[in-house]
Formats: sequence, structure tokens, C-alpha cells
Amino acid sequence: MILYTIMPEHLIFQTDMDEYTKQKIVYYDGIPFIVQETETKEYEIVRNLSTNPFHFLEQKYAPGVRFPLSVVTS
Repeated sequence: MILYTIMPEHLIFQTDMDEYTKQKIVYYDGIPFIVQETETKEYEIVRNLSTNPFHFLEQKYAPGVRFPLSVVTS
């Protein structure tokens, strides 16, 4: 894959591999997300993996939104 961009590399790619190990794929409301556990024992959405374009328009599925661990299915 070739990525043509004017953005600096450190803004696109995470530099520390530990950041990738903290992330996992979970299903919330039947939609797959890459999430990261926070210090308050919640999941924070890192990336929406849905193929439905309407899921990207919903504010509750936006990156940065947090939800409790209890509502997640793997």
C-alpha cells in the first residue's frame, strides 16, 4: 500500500507498538469497533470498522466516545 499525504508520519502512524497491544476488536450494538480500555474501566472507540455508512453518521459511534465494559460482546 502506498500512502500519499502531506501529513507527517508521526501523526498517521503510532510510534509505540504498545499502543497496538492495548487495542482490541469488540462488538457494541452489533457493530465492530477497535477500542482501547481506559483507566476508568470503560472502552474508548478508536476506530469504527462498520461497512454501513450510516454508522459513521451516528455521534454515539464516533472515535473518542466511551461506553461501559458490560455492554460489549467479543
